Amino acid sequence: MNDENIRRSVRKRYGERARTGTSCCGTARSCCGSGTSVSRAAGYSAGQLESVPDGADLGLGCGNPTALASLRKGETVLDLGSGAGLDCFLAARAVGPTGCAIGVDMTAEMIDRARENARSNAIDNVEFRLGEIEHLPVADGTVDVVISNCVINLSPDKPQVFREAHRALRPGGRMFVSDIVLLRPLPESIRASIEAYVGCVAGASMKADYLAAIDAAGFETTEILSETSADAAFADPGEPTVMIDGEAVDPESLGLDRQGVRELAGTISSVTVKATKPADAEA
Repeated sequence: MNDENIRRSVRKRYGERARTGTSCCGTARSCCGSGTSVSRAAGYSAGQLESVPDGADLGLGCGNPTALASLRKGETVLDLGSGAGLDCFLAARAVGPTGCAIGVDMTAEMIDRARENARSNAIDNVEFRLGEIEHLPVADGTVDVVISNCVINLSPDKPQVFREAHRALRPGGRMFVSDIVLLRPLPESIRASIEAYVGCVAGASMKADYLAAIDAAGFETTEILSETSADAAFADPGEPTVMIDGEAVDPESLGLDRQGVRELAGTISSVTVKATKPADAEA
């Protein structure tokens, strides 16, 4: 997989999600959760989900970074991979009319959907920008908080994403990201699969590498706030099945036997990480 093929596949799949309004997880168990309760399982409250515009929640996350970001009135929040706008709208409520939330997504259909959600609900303190999270359309040192939810794992250049997040933050700014990481290497058959990549499995980094990339970008006090085993296999305990992007995939097509599918379930973890840009860093 080269980088451009990955990006093209991600744009295509998530463009389809924006048009159809379905989640990355469908109705079966997958890397992100379970059916229509995906967002509740990821940590969103019923009140949060009821407060956002219809169509903003596509069930694409694996955590709830806004719940942990301790957002303050008047702050500027940047959401990497904002999708239809769920986390941006929640952040906008938290920071109030004197603050703002900026969403960046590389899928034009997602940006269109998010902008329409904002327009039709008269939400004025959000904006959505088309762009890649490896090359953020944001000026240096202009945001207080960076959030991201199950998106950085899709990037073919995660260290660059963290460097960009560091660049965009003001000195002392915070980053809260929820993501999929690996506890041990994936079988090569899954690692090489574009479908698995778009389904947020094959693109995941080893947990140690993921944390090291954050530190290398210049962040400090990096810590894991929560970690949950992501049950990425088993549609039926009696018939282990690999679920990719909400669809059952024949394990044999991935070079996995029955035992291999069972072992895969203990390979993937969902983490929420906090890190801080040093207060004495250049803006």
